[in-house]
Amino acid sequence: MAKRLLIVESPTKARTIEKYLGKDYDVLASVGHVRDLPKSNKDAVDIEGGFVPRYVVSADKREVIAKIERAAAKADEIYLATDPDREGEAIAWHIAQIIKDNSGSTKHEARKSKHIKRVVYHEITEDAIKDAIGHPRDIDENLRRAQEARRVLDRIVGYDLSGLIWKKVRYGLSAGRVQSPALRILAEREREIKAFMPVTYFVLSALFKSKTGELQTVCTEQPAAKAEADRIVNAGRSAHWSVGDVTEKAEERNPRPPFTTSTLQQTASTRLGFAPSRTMRAAQKLYEAGHITYMRTDSVNLAKEAVAKMAGTVEKEFGKEYLQVRAYKTTSKNAQEAHEAIRPTDPSHKRAGSAPDEVQLYELIRTRAVASQMSAAKIMRTCVVCKGDTLPQGVTFTANGSRVLFPGWLALDTKARGEDVELPKLAVGDALSLISLGAEEKQTEPPNRYTEAGLIKELEKRGIGRPSTYASIMKTIQDRGYVEKLARALKPTATGMVVSGWLEENFPTYVSDTFTAEMENELDEIARGERGYTETLGAFYGPFEKAVRAKDKLPKATSLGDSGTEFPCPLCGSQMENKLGRGGVFMSCKKYPNCLGARMEDGTELKNDEPIGNHPETGAAIYVKNGRFGPYVEMALSADEAKVAPYSAKATEGAAKRGRPRMAAKRASIPKGTDLSQVTLSDAVRYLSLPRELGMHPSTGKPVFANTGRFGPYVGSDGEF
Repeated sequence: MAKRLLIVESPTKARTIEKYLGKDYDVLASVGHVRDLPKSNKDAVDIEGGFVPRYVVSADKREVIAKIERAAAKADEIYLATDPDREGEAIAWHIAQIIKDNSGSTKHEARKSKHIKRVVYHEITEDAIKDAIGHPRDIDENLRRAQEARRVLDRIVGYDLSGLIWKKVRYGLSAGRVQSPALRILAEREREIKAFMPVTYFVLSALFKSKTGELQTVCTEQPAAKAEADRIVNAGRSAHWSVGDVTEKAEERNPRPPFTTSTLQQTASTRLGFAPSRTMRAAQKLYEAGHITYMRTDSVNLAKEAVAKMAGTVEKEFGKEYLQVRAYKTTSKNAQEAHEAIRPTDPSHKRAGSAPDEVQLYELIRTRAVASQMSAAKIMRTCVVCKGDTLPQGVTFTANGSRVLFPGWLALDTKARGEDVELPKLAVGDALSLISLGAEEKQTEPPNRYTEAGLIKELEKRGIGRPSTYASIMKTIQDRGYVEKLARALKPTATGMVVSGWLEENFPTYVSDTFTAEMENELDEIARGERGYTETLGAFYGPFEKAVRAKDKLPKATSLGDSGTEFPCPLCGSQMENKLGRGGVFMSCKKYPNCLGARMEDGTELKNDEPIGNHPETGAAIYVKNGRFGPYVEMALSADEAKVAPYSAKATEGAAKRGRPRMAAKRASIPKGTDLSQVTLSDAVRYLSLPRELGMHPSTGKPVFANTGRFGPYVGSDGEF
């Protein structure tokens, strides 16, 4: 019997599928991508040759590839069963190229090439896998080419912009085609918060007693002035109160569609507290184990067979009156309708997964999917309006209540139900007795920072990124130190604000919503075969490369904007500005370098001319000073060292006449996060003693040094840390 080889990405998926196919199939895993662009950017892409990527085999995949090549040589039929998206198509193409290159050395090149087929499935069940094998296709070149365009585009943008940021902001930082617009959204919100001016207002509330119970109400007016609030309160305390109006309105609350990637990440964030990367790890395991459908999708469609299974589950668990079969339509024009929404492969299973995260996420997915095929909840909403005869015209107090008449889908998704607010039975004209009436002073709040869920929703709304990229965007901006998480809120760091501000000022087009969304659409058009690869990248790269070259001579960027007026320059009284230094944020006089006035972030003055002590060995004075890159310690030169001497023969013309010190004063950065007011003489001596040679590296024979940098102490040798 013919031997068949089926190749997937993950070993877990391979083990699951192997159980379904039996001994006639070898099922191997590529363990992700087998080839990629080299880490060295210099030769990664041949731009002049038409943006041709130069792929290399990943070092950790050589053994995997060798195993695949050996199995392929023995197989009569080869099925590439990688994920049903751009990345999966690219992995399949790379594996096919490797197999074809290897088979060229045999007598069966044509036969081997002809029998490499692509199979696609959206759930790992026996029926789905066998059906996919029964309907193979060729590799989708358009989809594969779209992935290649995205990879090449991200590389050239990241390489060129990051290189510029290294020179203009700080070494080691990065920029990206999609991460930078995401950072810009967070930075814009942070500026809104900083510029926000609170407004005072008053909330008036009253508690009444009626013949059927107590009624808590709030005033429809929220006066800005205390005098007006007092006027309403005083009038209300002397008024005769009664029910002015009672309205009841029956409403239906429909279930939400089953999850897409972004809505799963958002809901897992708000309900479970999962970061997007954590959500996707758990979802990946559930998918590979055959418990849910493919988790990277922007479609809300459900297969007819899946709807039938869920309908049966609803009837069995809740009864026919809870069933309402629904079809959901994806609104995004770029959504891949061939994909399904995320759903359980067998909705009758209430629990699945081997780890706690998987169990919780499966329950969330199952609840959302099954609830999508249930009846609407019927809710009665009640509004009671209370009026007082001496209140100013138009001022009333209201109470709103709700109660569930029929739970429908809320019977399953109980966390979406919320609290019922029952109001006493009242009729128009009923008398009310005032128990209490008061005013509470409040202030308007600045806009909230985005959570990960909120940022994903915003990115999706603006067309930035795609389902497969949201988790990596969230991770990248935090890993780079551009954003920190406070509780669940995302707050740009000082570094993030400087980088974003610099990009917004110098590359506004490339970090704009419009440009980024249009670029995503063009990549989608490549996937649909409506646009060419080379023309798309060429149209982008020409203007982009010109813009990068034009910014090469810009000065270094460190400014975070003006400081508050409460902290003028301690030396000249001028406006100060917040700056990003190696040791963190500090304030510097806007007249720097003509004025060296500086303060710490909390406003404490940095006194450059007052030593904190003298070096215990040399007696030289040691200072805490401010420079263009932030605070540092400096040890003064001795009298002999400070003598002026001519430049050496290598000096520039005319320099000999001017002269220079024999040596510069020794300086050392103060580690990030250090409270400068607490820097002691012993701290300064320790900073100045570095770098210090510790010995020789046992493998390379090169010196090993101890040093300190902007993130604190470290040990390194020959560029390795």
